[in-house]
Amino acid sequence: MEIDVQTLLFEFIGGLGIFLLGIKYMGEGLQKSAGDRLRDILDRFTSNPLMGVLAGIIVTILIQSSSGTTVLTVGLVNAGFMTFRQAIGVIMGANIGTTVTAFIIGFDLGAYSLPILAVGAFLLFFFKNQKITAIGQTIFGFGGLFFGLELMSSGMSPLRQLDVFQELTVSMSEIPVLGVVIGTVFTLIVQSSSATIGILQGLFSQGAISLEAALPVLFGDNIGTTITAILASIGASVAAKRAAFTHVTFNLIGATVGIILLGLFTQYVSFLQAQFDLNPEMTIAFAHGSFNIVNTIIQLPFIGVLAWFVTKLVPGKDVIIEYKPKHLDPIFIQQSSTLALDQSKSEIIRMGEYASQGLEETAKYLNTNQQKHAEMAMQIEGALNNLDRKITDYLIDISEGSLSELESAKHTALMDTVRDIERIGDHFENIIELIDYKISNKVQLTDQAMEDVNEMFDLTILTVKQSVEALQEMDREKSLAVVQKEDQIDKMERKFRKKHIIRMNEGLCSAAAGIVFVDIISNLERIGDHAVNIAEEVLGD
Repeated sequence: MEIDVQTLLFEFIGGLGIFLLGIKYMGEGLQKSAGDRLRDILDRFTSNPLMGVLAGIIVTILIQSSSGTTVLTVGLVNAGFMTFRQAIGVIMGANIGTTVTAFIIGFDLGAYSLPILAVGAFLLFFFKNQKITAIGQTIFGFGGLFFGLELMSSGMSPLRQLDVFQELTVSMSEIPVLGVVIGTVFTLIVQSSSATIGILQGLFSQGAISLEAALPVLFGDNIGTTITAILASIGASVAAKRAAFTHVTFNLIGATVGIILLGLFTQYVSFLQAQFDLNPEMTIAFAHGSFNIVNTIIQLPFIGVLAWFVTKLVPGKDVIIEYKPKHLDPIFIQQSSTLALDQSKSEIIRMGEYASQGLEETAKYLNTNQQKHAEMAMQIEGALNNLDRKITDYLIDISEGSLSELESAKHTALMDTVRDIERIGDHFENIIELIDYKISNKVQLTDQAMEDVNEMFDLTILTVKQSVEALQEMDREKSLAVVQKEDQIDKMERKFRKKHIIRMNEGLCSAAAGIVFVDIISNLERIGDHAVNIAEEVLGD
């Protein structure tokens, strides 16, 4: 029989493309339907490893990507919302959640893929309601997944006639490690275990591959899917690297156990197939699901050991920006409003220290163009926003009790200070966006402009630090020094603007560079204003 290689290749590649787009669309649609609850699920339900596993399963089902869940988890570990040990449970759960796609494929809906696509497209194009379009996107992705599979299957069906392919599957049956390597490499290329499992289901349903050869490929798919997390962790924090390596280690151990018990596992899958009269696609889905569940059950009691091993593998101290407040215990509100106000102040001091750290990172980003400084500053900005909400809520709770005149004045001052510190975060975020613009558009600031900006940055950072110290110690002298420095910042901004205009007139500086320069010093001047507001709260005491 003559095989049309072009048709085979086109149908396979086109089908794979539509399948991947379908998964992406389905995940995005589900994510939009779920709203912004994904972080909440991970944050709230990771109190112990078992709950972490459950959270990992739920979130992975919603976003249709175990790698996506791992990347989300890394962000939460970085933010101090979750410990590294809690993250391991989530990563294990993500491995189970990703098997849902295989079960969806098991319900062989290929014949209905086109009407499903039509329904999804109809909801997407003819409705303006966001909820309905999110559902439409999910349905469209669902249809795309099956349509892509159908194309891939018809493309792959002639493969079983090829002697080379038959020899390869025989080799994979005899040498299981070969199947693991093929599964790993293919998933590394495609970067989606769901896609490679889908291809495996197609091959198995066409009779092009035996069960003994298919199972090791399945183990390899699990290893290959870790590549996304590894890529995401390059240049990232120690916590991000550890989470990525946990994913790899977990799946490597699972694959090793799978190979050792391959004979037993094959018998178990054959038994399921015969007992429940499963179609070929569903047989692979059950094999995938069973393997990942058993792998999690085996390794769950050893989370401590896994954490220790990965910590040794990726040494180093991790810088964690803690989003959560440390001092705001509701019990103080019931006991004493004075004590509760003191706790609020301690948290505000911590917030102020973060603000000056964020400014320092922003200055480093300006001078080095290194993304890690921008990421750290943006993490701090996120922490400032979260602390602003939590401290404000806490202060509102305090105000519901009876406050003396002195306490009431202190309460108002603290409310104002929180707002000022949060605004400092907004301004250095603006500066980061300006630096991003400068880098992406290859805008060059002159040496003189850089010197001026750095001089103003140094003075602004010093002013913010001193205003926080003045608040902490209720030091009038430091507060007066902040007022003087802020006056210097104002004069500096006016002077640098004039110098900038001269440079522009002399043609030394481009218009784009001029806009970036003026906007940066303008934001720094505004930060100085907020620092002086903090100091004036002390002077007004």
